[in-house]
Amino acid sequence: MTTEDNTPPTNERAERLQANLEKLEELSKRLTAALTHRRTVDPSLNGPAPDVYMKAAAAWFAGLVSNPAKVVEHQVNYWGKTLKHYLEAQQVLAKGEFKAPPDPNPKDRRFQNPLWETHPFFNYLKQQYQLNVEAISTAVGDMETLSPEDRRRVEYFTRQIVDMFSPTNFLGTNPEALERAVETDGESLVQGLENLVRDIEANQGELLVTLADKEAFHVGQNIATTPGAVVYRNRMLELIQYEPTTEKVHKTPLLIFPPWINKFYIMDLKPQNSLIKWIVDQGFTLFVVSWVNPDASYAGTGMDDYIRDGYLRAMAEVRRITGEKQINAVGYCIAGTTLGLTLAHLHKAGDDSIKTATFFTTLTDFSDPGEVGVFLNDDFVDGIERQTANDGILSKFFMSRTFSFLRSNDLIYTPAIKSYMLGEAPPAFDLLFWNGDGTNLPAKMAVEYLRGLCQQDGFAKGEFKVFGRPVSLSDITLPICAVACETDHIAHWRGSFNGIKQMGSKDKTFILSESGHIAGIINPPSKDKYGHYTNDGPVAGDPDAWLKGATFHKGSWWPRWRAWLAGHSGPLVKARIPADSLCPAPGTYVVATPAS
Repeated sequence: MTTEDNTPPTNERAERLQANLEKLEELSKRLTAALTHRRTVDPSLNGPAPDVYMKAAAAWFAGLVSNPAKVVEHQVNYWGKTLKHYLEAQQVLAKGEFKAPPDPNPKDRRFQNPLWETHPFFNYLKQQYQLNVEAISTAVGDMETLSPEDRRRVEYFTRQIVDMFSPTNFLGTNPEALERAVETDGESLVQGLENLVRDIEANQGELLVTLADKEAFHVGQNIATTPGAVVYRNRMLELIQYEPTTEKVHKTPLLIFPPWINKFYIMDLKPQNSLIKWIVDQGFTLFVVSWVNPDASYAGTGMDDYIRDGYLRAMAEVRRITGEKQINAVGYCIAGTTLGLTLAHLHKAGDDSIKTATFFTTLTDFSDPGEVGVFLNDDFVDGIERQTANDGILSKFFMSRTFSFLRSNDLIYTPAIKSYMLGEAPPAFDLLFWNGDGTNLPAKMAVEYLRGLCQQDGFAKGEFKVFGRPVSLSDITLPICAVACETDHIAHWRGSFNGIKQMGSKDKTFILSESGHIAGIINPPSKDKYGHYTNDGPVAGDPDAWLKGATFHKGSWWPRWRAWLAGHSGPLVKARIPADSLCPAPGTYVVATPAS
């Protein structure tokens, strides 16, 4: 070995490999112990009921009986492509060439390692997997006897299964993981198993991949740092008033209700992308609700409690603090849905204290709930109702896992490969840190929302009751602005549009942002990243027709909304300084850990 050769001697590497194998054995014992602590949960929360698969099987056999030639054609086509690829691979090897045959398949970011293209074995695995996926997807797509709802569920869960069996997800068929293991003499596998055990121990025997470095961010220190004060607190919320950065502010204050499914600081991650800071810098007196993270003592807390002790109380406090008779309000996601219920109630009560409302990625018409609808059938909701009756809450674990499966390759498999097979530490990524900082839902509220709004579509039908009286979308008559996101997988934009068009307001503005549920909203002008669509016509008719007639604008929608909001916020007055502070922003509820 020369002085320039840094490769350890063979015996050194063998010793290191042996030591790592021994560490793996010890970690395996720890893993087994962690799995024994797995809590008992309702089986329905771990997958769809068997009837989904029975319906799929029945539809396939019905197709076989009614049109056997079509089914046989699919099979023959699949067999032909599979055999052709096998022969091509054999012919290349028979020439003594260690390379893969031509690969006509489209690019897939799961297969980024060059060996998937160049190495005969790995390329063969990849192409065969893609042929299998194509065959399965075609078979499911041609099932003619399924209802639209059943088809959506079968297609979704079929996609989950084929994604799970990607060769990238297994050590023996992942070239990058194997290379890393060899290069590190097994150290990457040791670290990966450490990461796996850590995640299982942290989640009571369940597996939930850690997406971000939990020590990289501290709420109130390097994220959620916009200056302000908690000016009111009750058992449901802390009300934060932010310090002005301009000498004058618009007369009408602004109150934002974030979703209580997550924490409010998604709107205040860093100064560069903080919607909260940006609003303050535009000359608005801004208040934001920080919801309590409930424990089992909140089991009986329902939608009426959120409206009475959350919405109405916060609105009253903002009016009291500022001395204004009217305020503007914003609701994000589920908080937008509940803002709509509150506005409909206020209209019936003859209360005009809310001047305008803005809805971010909000569904109020659930007749077509989009992708998330696969989890809204009775098999899942019945399980949630049983589990919450036992726990008093819908645990953040189940919420996080459900939403992760809507983007499983991005939020489950890819992070798992990096963490468990490559042994990488989770990245210091503020958005993913927030995503992992979840909240629980009270048992009663969760069931009321899932049953009354999602399943029964009670708001759009005028049947959902607020304080015992039914309310409807037509009861919302004040000026409204709605922002939906083009690729939103939680509140799809067409569903949002369909709810807004049914509202009774004669003054409606609809903005469609590029990107998804978070990136489409947290889209600061300084990044010049995602554009948006507007249409001067009415918010009516078919959403796709609206989009066809819309105009695309480069850049963030924030300035457009600011102009709309300023037009409804009155003249400029002297800036308001928070008084009677209970504690500095971001408050105590956002960092509190609820009792288990």
